[in-house]
Amino acid sequence: MDQIKDMTVVDCGSSQYIRPLRLHFTQNGRKKAWDALKVHDSVAIVVYNSTRDVLIFVRQFRPAVYINRVEMETDADGRRTIDTERFPGQLGLTYELCAGIVDKKIPPLEIAREELLEECGYQVPDANLTRITGFRMGVGTSGAWQDLYYAEVTDDMKVSSGGGNANEGEMIDVVEIPAQEGRKFAMDESINKPVGVLFGVMWFYDNVYDRKVKGTKRKDTE
Repeated sequence: MDQIKDMTVVDCGSSQYIRPLRLHFTQNGRKKAWDALKVHDSVAIVVYNSTRDVLIFVRQFRPAVYINRVEMETDADGRRTIDTERFPGQLGLTYELCAGIVDKKIPPLEIAREELLEECGYQVPDANLTRITGFRMGVGTSGAWQDLYYAEVTDDMKVSSGGGNANEGEMIDVVEIPAQEGRKFAMDESINKPVGVLFGVMWFYDNVYDRKVKGTKRKDTE
């Protein structure tokens, strides 16, 4: 998935996923303008396989991460290009929670179940899915809502290899991190990851692993 070539950069005229907007408003008597994006809300899932004691993430190429790590060049015809030999696609690989956008008129929990099957290959019953919380993402640009869930899975629930929807061009790797190494993984700055990974992993240790798996108890619950 990191074999990226022939990349050019053009303005976004229209998209089914984002809508660039400029807002003009008056705040406390002062005229202001702000550029923002109208985007879909989303769900994300912290996934723990208790059979093998691993946290499960997905890895994929994210052009938005890539474009913020490279330099663009403008040729004689005014085209903006990126030298993918100088800046390999690996720069845009990210490790993320299993996630998906809310683009259907069904409950977020059902979308979370669909994403677990599509991306990670697990058929998870509702009883194994717990809503953690919800929050706003990208408050400076989009402000979209994300519902965060926790799913405990077992090898018996694995029904496919996952990997995303090939018909939509998705290329996703399923990555397993031993639970004992999850904190180190989350704090490793050399690995591209969104902030949701850090929050999700820390929530997992505070509320699941340290209590249920290791049999410890936090002082604030004693």
